[in-house]
Amino acid sequence: MRYVVLGCGAVGGAVAAGLARDGHDVLACDADPAVVAAVNTRGLRIEGPAANFTVRLPAVVPADLPPRLEHPVLVAVRAHDTAAAAALLAGRLHGDGYAVCLQNGMTTGILARAAGPERVVAAVVNFGAEVLEPGVVLRGNRASFMIGEPDGSLTGRVRSLASDMEDATATRDILGYLWAKLACEAMLAATAVSDLPVAVALEEPAYQALLVELAQQVVAQAPVRPMPLDGFDATDLAGSLTRLARFSRASAIPHSGIYRDLAVLHHPTEVPAILGGLDGTLVPRVVELVQAIEQGRRSCARENLDLLAAYERLERLGRPLNAVASVIGAPERAAAGPLAGRLVAVKDIIAVAGVPTRCGSPASDPAPAPRDAAVVARLRAAGAEVFATSQCLEYAAGFAHPEVGDTRNPRDPSRTSGGSSGGSAALVAAGVCGLAIGTDTGGSVRIPAAYCGIAGLKPTYGLLPLEGVFPLSPTCDHAGTLTATVPGAGELLAALADPAALGDPGAPAESGARAGHAGEPAVPSGAPAFTVGVLRAQLTDPSVTAEVHEAVTGALAVLSGAGWHLREITGPWLDQLAQWEDTLAVIVTAEAFTVHQDRDVDRYAEGTRALLALGASVGARQYTDAQRRRAELTTAIETSLMGVDVLAGPTVGYQAPEQDPPFGAGEGSAESRFTGPYNLTGHPAISLPVPGAGLPVGLQLAGRRGADLALLRIAAAAEQLLRVKED
Repeated sequence: MRYVVLGCGAVGGAVAAGLARDGHDVLACDADPAVVAAVNTRGLRIEGPAANFTVRLPAVVPADLPPRLEHPVLVAVRAHDTAAAAALLAGRLHGDGYAVCLQNGMTTGILARAAGPERVVAAVVNFGAEVLEPGVVLRGNRASFMIGEPDGSLTGRVRSLASDMEDATATRDILGYLWAKLACEAMLAATAVSDLPVAVALEEPAYQALLVELAQQVVAQAPVRPMPLDGFDATDLAGSLTRLARFSRASAIPHSGIYRDLAVLHHPTEVPAILGGLDGTLVPRVVELVQAIEQGRRSCARENLDLLAAYERLERLGRPLNAVASVIGAPERAAAGPLAGRLVAVKDIIAVAGVPTRCGSPASDPAPAPRDAAVVARLRAAGAEVFATSQCLEYAAGFAHPEVGDTRNPRDPSRTSGGSSGGSAALVAAGVCGLAIGTDTGGSVRIPAAYCGIAGLKPTYGLLPLEGVFPLSPTCDHAGTLTATVPGAGELLAALADPAALGDPGAPAESGARAGHAGEPAVPSGAPAFTVGVLRAQLTDPSVTAEVHEAVTGALAVLSGAGWHLREITGPWLDQLAQWEDTLAVIVTAEAFTVHQDRDVDRYAEGTRALLALGASVGARQYTDAQRRRAELTTAIETSLMGVDVLAGPTVGYQAPEQDPPFGAGEGSAESRFTGPYNLTGHPAISLPVPGAGLPVGLQLAGRRGADLALLRIAAAAEQLLRVKED
């Protein structure tokens, strides 16, 4: 029997050489003249632990292929070249001629349409091989080689093929093996976007949920039962990772061919052709990343695999909480920077180019944002992966639109995650990512942080740019950070703020304690004791529950026990906490009405419309009086900060409720009673999680305007002390 091997690369070269060595008449055909010349001149060389030999056989380019082919044609071109191979075979197969697909992916249909289904045989080739140079192939191992008819019959030609080819087995279940190989290819494609060997990536715990879910999404689309294949078992995907890692380690080729194409040869891969037609939340993300590397927008690095793992967590942990607004595939970013590869979610009132800014409302503009908001542009410039936008209350106004819903709390899904930056807080608290951006007009960063048990920073007013952020109340709006730890807030702030505006990172705090970068060791040996101004009136406010009171006073006792100085702060402004809520409501609602007055509000949530109606009723004198009181409050807080490093009190008087309390309309909830004053005055403030019973509790620290780094240093020291106590 004469064989024609179409494609003399890794797989085709290995199979052609094996057939020729065993005495079969073989004609090799390859589109690369260099390969044809090398085979005709030096023969076809196989190297590696699986085999070492050289054979002589003729080779031609496609133009010199005989016009009639009455023998088996082994198609071993790359998956994306299948259409060209099919066109080459159309009208050429006669008599006993038929095509044998040795390719990755589901390409038999393309060949069948050109040659007729009766002239196509399918195969799964699972050994590892790569081309070292034209005419020289490294055979890395021996593995399954399955051959079968697509209709499941066991024919004479299938038996003959299996007899002629080394390690080949005839099967009635070739489609099951093809789907098993496809699931493996999805996992291999994911590992290829990193620089890790296949076995290392398969064994890394951080990636196992991703790899299992990728395989599961492929298996779920299989019309037949995927068959066990060299360690892969569709009924035991978690165990498959260990077996496949062992299989990979036994090969002389540590990386996949996909990785070689991406990182070494810089060639287009087969991945879009193999996986591009599959559905699922993760498979298209793999394809997007591979294509980004092919286009030179990225390079193979572990950060890409971290990004894929974050997509898996986003779907598994974030979606059930209603924390996800949009997913951003293969996000653009600088290759290097202080946040290189760090995962950041962005609240969905902040423009991210290419996705709609939904603002938690069905009434928002459905068109993709044409450009990034300033904070997003700075994140990208710092190398961050802006990989998702997070759900928020409608236009950040304090109400969830019923068509969108609110975000639930990962600590207890029966509770709210808070508003309006609840999606960002939930993604961080759930462990989807460690960094997120929100906005804070009356506590919308710090309140969700307190409810979810993470760190939430509202910087000094104006420190972070608001261009591209949909406004609620321009004189009270702040962009802020939600992070797993205080040092994370420091990293984001350093990347987002103008260095000149941050000031001298070594500037002393009021008590003489040296301030610095939040990422520095929080409590080095001989660290100074900070002075904390305790806002006792907040702790005794009627809105504070016994659980919050106990948690916050317990946290302050820990700081005192570590040598920090606690000083009780009093003043008229602290006797008027409820009145400051009213002042904030007047300013925010009046400014919100101005923002929305020319918009069609008919599709807004009822609560949002009520808030805007309240703003419409604010008269000029009432607004002016509120601004006067705001100036008085600013002076009062500056006075309270004299002689102390920070002011301290509860972030919210209670733990996460079942639903978000209303803001500005209806009965006051006191939710922003302790956070709102710092929005009025622009002082930086941060909420830290403190040990408490049941749900998380927040301790709020506030510092001087412009002294954000000093505040972060103190907060980081407090965080470390409180965590040590909790442990």
